[in-house]
Amino acid sequence: MDFSFRIANKSFDFLIFVILSTLLTTIHASIHIYQNQLFNEVGNAYLLPGGSEGLYASLSSDNRATDGRSFIRFENITFWRTQDAADEQSEMEHSTGLIQAVIFAAADRNNIGGSAYGGQRSICCTPDLAKLEGCKQGEVIRIPSATEINWPMVFSIQFNGNDLSTQMNNAEVPIKKTGMHNLFFIACDPKLKGTVMSGKTVWKNPDGYLPGRMAPLMTFYVYMAIAYLLLSAIWFSQYMRFWEDILQLQHCIAAVIGLGLFEMILWYLDYSNFNKTGMRPVVTTAWVVTVGAIKKTLSRLLILSVSMGYGVVRPTLGGLTSKVLLIGATYFVASELLDITEHVGTINDVSGRARLFLGLPDAFLDAFLILWIFTSLSKTLEQLQAKRISVKLDIYRKFSNALAVAVIASVAWITYEIYFKATDPFNERWQSAWIITAFWDILSFALLCVICYLWAPSQSSQRYAYSEDVGEEFDDEEAQSLTRGQSNGDVSLVKQEQKNGNAAISDEEDESEEDKRE
Repeated sequence: MDFSFRIANKSFDFLIFVILSTLLTTIHASIHIYQNQLFNEVGNAYLLPGGSEGLYASLSSDNRATDGRSFIRFENITFWRTQDAADEQSEMEHSTGLIQAVIFAAADRNNIGGSAYGGQRSICCTPDLAKLEGCKQGEVIRIPSATEINWPMVFSIQFNGNDLSTQMNNAEVPIKKTGMHNLFFIACDPKLKGTVMSGKTVWKNPDGYLPGRMAPLMTFYVYMAIAYLLLSAIWFSQYMRFWEDILQLQHCIAAVIGLGLFEMILWYLDYSNFNKTGMRPVVTTAWVVTVGAIKKTLSRLLILSVSMGYGVVRPTLGGLTSKVLLIGATYFVASELLDITEHVGTINDVSGRARLFLGLPDAFLDAFLILWIFTSLSKTLEQLQAKRISVKLDIYRKFSNALAVAVIASVAWITYEIYFKATDPFNERWQSAWIITAFWDILSFALLCVICYLWAPSQSSQRYAYSEDVGEEFDDEEAQSLTRGQSNGDVSLVKQEQKNGNAAISDEEDESEEDKRE
C-alpha cells in the first residue's frame, strides 16, 4: 500500500503548481452568466431560469468588513428574437414584444400565476383570468405579497418596431427579506418563440458573494482544518517518535490524514475567494474536488485493507492487490465525476435526474465496498479467534463495532437526506442544507480517529506486526509459566510442551504463507 505515498506526493506538488497557474482561468459563480440561452416553452409561457439562491436580508453597514448590502443586479441583459418574428412587426410600432424579469421568494411562489375555474395553473394572463384576477392579458400574473406590496418584483422589457434585439436597463434589486430567491425571464407572446438572451446577473449576500446555503460551510471547513491539524500533530509526534517501528499500514494512515488536512484548507480557500470576488477559478475548484476524491478513495481502500488484516495479520494483500486497486480506481472515477458536476462551474443545485444518474454508480460502489469490507473483516476475526491472538482480536472487534456504527449512521443519514429533499422541493430550508454535506466529513473524520487510536505508532508496532510474531511470544510465555510451575525433575515434560509450541508456530507460518498466495 506504499503506492498511496507516491500518489499523495505527486498530487501535492502538482496541485500547488495548478493553483498558482489559475489566476487567469475563472468561471463566474454567483455572477450568473447567460450566453445565447434559449427560452423554453412551459405551459402558456416561454421561460428562462435566471438563478436560484438563498439570500439574507441587507444589514447595517456599521462596523462591518463589507457594505452589508444584499442584492440582485442586472448587467448588460440583451434579448434577441428570431428574424421571422421581427419581420412580422411594423417599423413604426413602439411596443412589438414584451419580456418580463420576475424575482420572487420561494415563500411567495403562489403569487406568480393563477388558475381559472380550478383548472391548470397558468403563468401568463388569459382572457378568463383577466376577468377573474384583473390581470392584463399577455403579461405575467402577479399577486402582491401580503407583507410587501412591491414584491414579487417584475421588470418589463419591450421590443421596438421590427428590431431584432432589445436591452434591459441595468438595475439593482435590494433584498429586504431573507429567503430562497428565484429569477425567471418570461415571455407570454407566442411570436417570441425562439428568443435567446445574453448578459449576467450578480447575486450578493451581506457578507459576500457566497450563496447563502454555502456560507456556513466556509466556517465549517475552518473547524475541520483545525480538527485535522490537531489529529495530525498527535499522530505525527508518535509517528516520528517511533519511526523505526512504523508499519506500512501506518504510512497509509498518515497519507490519509495529510490529504484530509490539505482538502479542508483548499475548500476554505476556494470558498473564501468565491465569497470575496464572486468568481470561482475552474481549475482550482476542480483540483479541490480531485483532492477530495483521492482522499475518499484512499480512506475506503484503507478501511478495506485493514479489514483484510493488511499490516497486522498479513504482510501483503497477495493476489487481492490488483482487485483492490481496480475497485479503488473505479470508485475514484465515479466520485470525481459526481463531485465535478456538483461543484465545478455550478451554483444552483444539480437537477434531480442528473444527481440520480451520477450518484447511482457512487452509491453502488459504496454498497459493494461495505459488503466486501464486512466479509473480509469476518474472515479476519475468525482467523484471529482460531489462532487465539487475543490482543489483535480485541482491536479488530473494536474496529468492527466502530465500522458497524458508522454504517448504521450512514444509512440513517441517507434516509434523513432523502426525507429532507423530498419534503423541501422549493429549497425553503436552505439555511440548514449545509449540514447534509458537513455530516459526511464529520463521519469520515470520526472513523479516521478510531483507526488512528487502534493502530497508533508505538515501540511494539513491529513486534505485533503479524500473527506469527505474536504466536511466538504467546508460546514462550506459556512455556515459561509451565517451567515455573514444575519441579527440577520434570524437565522432560517442559521440553515436550515447548516442542508442541514450536509445532504450533510452524502451523501458523504455513497459514501465513497460504494467505500470501491468495
